[in-house]
Amino acid sequence: MSDTKPEHENREEEEAAAVAAEDEDTGAQVAPIIKLEEVAVTTGEENENAILDLKAKLYRFDKGGSQWKERGTGVVKLLKHKETGKVRLVMRQSKTLKICANHLVLPTMSVQEHSGNEKSCVWHATDFADGELKDELFCIKFVSIENCKSFMEKFTDVAESQKKKEENKDATSAADLLEKLTVEEKPVKEQDAPLAAVEESKPDPENVDRESKSEPAS
Repeated sequence: MSDTKPEHENREEEEAAAVAAEDEDTGAQVAPIIKLEEVAVTTGEENENAILDLKAKLYRFDKGGSQWKERGTGVVKLLKHKETGKVRLVMRQSKTLKICANHLVLPTMSVQEHSGNEKSCVWHATDFADGELKDELFCIKFVSIENCKSFMEKFTDVAESQKKKEENKDATSAADLLEKLTVEEKPVKEQDAPLAAVEESKPDPENVDRESKSEPAS
């Protein structure tokens, strides 16, 4: 009996069988052509401890356009260095992890509530997010009033603690300088005392001559 299936159907069945045979797991281990080595990823935050970590949206004031421009949405952190004790503010965009704020919290800095919005606050900073120092006016908006207050309190505490640290450092430097400038009296050497006594005990030559020339009393 001859095969009544059309030729194209037979061809499709053969191709399907060939694909199934290729996909069948034979259990053979195939070594990869290129071996990829593990790469250690560093964030630059390894020597710092996070003392604040909140989700927020950051804006910066565009002086040229006189308007606020969005800088990114992500997590804002206050990171304290384990050795120096210095604290910096770092914020990265949530998806790209691009840095949108990166600056030290200095004693001269202050943060205040943004007028008309209890969930937002503003501050000035010399920022390094773009790879160069720029004077920026930042505004940050949180999801709740509580988060905004927490940020402002921690920011203020850090600035005050840095101020006290600078004052203590200045006081210590001043004390060291005064100590170096203190003039101490030079002690008299023991060997100088006998010499001075000998000088005082030496007879006057003129007196000796007068005594030797005087006649004895009669």
